[in-house]
Amino acid sequence: MVALQIGDVLSLSIPVLLLLAGTGLIVAEALAPGAHFIVLGVALFVAGLIGLVVGSTPLGLFLMALAVVVAGAATFYAYREFDVYGGTSRGRTSDSTSLQGKFGTVTERVTPSDGEVKLEGGGFNPYYRARTMDGEIAEGTEVMVIDPGGGNVVTVEPVAAVEDPIDRELRRERATDDEESERGNAGRETA
Repeated sequence: MVALQIGDVLSLSIPVLLLLAGTGLIVAEALAPGAHFIVLGVALFVAGLIGLVVGSTPLGLFLMALAVVVAGAATFYAYREFDVYGGTSRGRTSDSTSLQGKFGTVTERVTPSDGEVKLEGGGFNPYYRARTMDGEIAEGTEVMVIDPGGGNVVTVEPVAAVEDPIDRELRRERATDDEESERGNAGRETA
C-alpha cells in the first residue's frame, strides 16, 4: 500500500481537490448531523463537478466560484425551506433560557453530579445531561428544568416536588388542546 504524500495531494487539479473537499464535508455531515458541513460540502462538490467539465481555465475558475455561491445558496435555501433536521421549528430551542420550565423524563438516574433527561420539545436532540440540586431522581421520573445552565447541562427537579396535581392536570389539558388545534390547522392547510 502506497502512502499518499503531501506533494501528491498538491499536484491534484483544483476540480479534484474541490470534489474531495466537498465529499469529505458531506461525509462529515453524515457523521455529525446538524447542517454544520452540508451547505459548504454540496457547494464544493458541485464546483468540482463543473470544474471537471470546463477545466481549470480562467473562465472555468470563475464558473467554479460562481457554482460555490449558487450551489451554497440553493443548498442553504433547501435546508431552511424543507427543515431537513427537525420537522417544524416549534420543537427547537432558541437559547438555553427557553429550556427553563420545560418538562421531560429521566433516561439515566440523575444525581448532583451526573444524569440524563429527555425534554419534551427539546429540538433535534432532546437528550440533555442533567443534575439535581440534592438527592437522586430515578429513571422514568417526570422532571422539570429549574435552571437551564448555559450549555447542554440542565438542573432538574421531580415534577412532584415542583407542581401539585392540579397544575399537572392543567398542563396536560393545555398540551392536549394545543395538539388538537395544530391538527385542526393542519387539516385546514391541506384543504
